[in-house]
Amino acid sequence: MKKILLLAILTIPFLSFAQEDGVGLRLGEPLTITYKKFLDDQFAIEAMIGRGSPNSSSYYRRAFDRRPTTPNAFYASHAANSGFSLSLRGMLHEDITDDLNIGEGYLLAYAGAGAQLRSIGVSYAYTDPSISAAVFRDDRTNIDFGAEAFGGAEYFFNDLPISIFAEIGLFMEVLDRFGHLRLQGGIGVRYLF
Repeated sequence: MKKILLLAILTIPFLSFAQEDGVGLRLGEPLTITYKKFLDDQFAIEAMIGRGSPNSSSYYRRAFDRRPTTPNAFYASHAANSGFSLSLRGMLHEDITDDLNIGEGYLLAYAGAGAQLRSIGVSYAYTDPSISAAVFRDDRTNIDFGAEAFGGAEYFFNDLPISIFAEIGLFMEVLDRFGHLRLQGGIGVRYLF
């Protein structure tokens, strides 16, 4: 995570920022550093890099059963670590400040879509009676790629160069396991330039 933060800080001077553009931290699934750039008053693009959490236990058991290490391998258990996540997204915004009678700052609702790449390290324990009674280990990297749809709201303060946001979305795998759905969401803060 330190390397990701250092990379984000080093690239900031080379980026072009408008008033609402910002860099921040998103807590949730996935946990990321986020950079958001408005291209006009309504459309923005966002890049997020960070860590994603593993899928369910049954997800990785099915992955092992689909591709066993040896023809006679039997799944025993697994351990999965949080891993790398990269997202690129586009979103449309609508100012809802007046609709909610907000007197200070302004609130933008947004919805969008994007692509996400996830990589998780998985260590499997398995047996193979045709070889021996021992328990064997197989370390793999589970790479998922898919589409994401999401919606949320972002509040911009009048006198502070920060915004806060909350969102929820749905990730659908296209590569590794087509159609697997994962609910995602997060809250965060951005420093505005």
